Amino acid sequence: MIICYLGVGSNLGNRRNNIEQAIRKINLLKNTQVLKRSSLIQTDPLGGTAGQPKFLNASLKISTSLSPLALLKNLKIIEKELGRKKTVRNGARTIDLDILLYGDKTVKRKGLIIPHPRMFSRDFVIRPLSEVIQR
Repeated sequence: MIICYLGVGSNLGNRRNNIEQAIRKINLLKNTQVLKRSSLIQTDPLGGTAGQPKFLNASLKISTSLSPLALLKNLKIIEKELGRKKTVRNGARTIDLDILLYGDKTVKRKGLIIPHPRMFSRDFVIRPLSEVIQR
């Protein structure tokens, strides 16, 4: 099992419920368990279209035997199940699930870069991540 860290965010609909549903679905993935979750923080949208609602953000510490690509595929399925629709980059969304760290692996593929390339420049990622990353 590999320890991974995920970013979770929502700024459409019932944001808290969207995040709770995503966490439940992640916990149901094969050979995957949510070990720890951060508190929720509310943040202003970064980029995207003007006038978006504020985000609720959190981070998760999980263990999984899924490969990085299999985990990403499953996270994209969960996003779709929770009503995420592709619109403009950084646009409003019901749920956003990102792999921040996957063990000590570095991945650079089309559609997947680990560690997440912008996580260190985003307070809404670092604050919740710091809660769950402590050993």
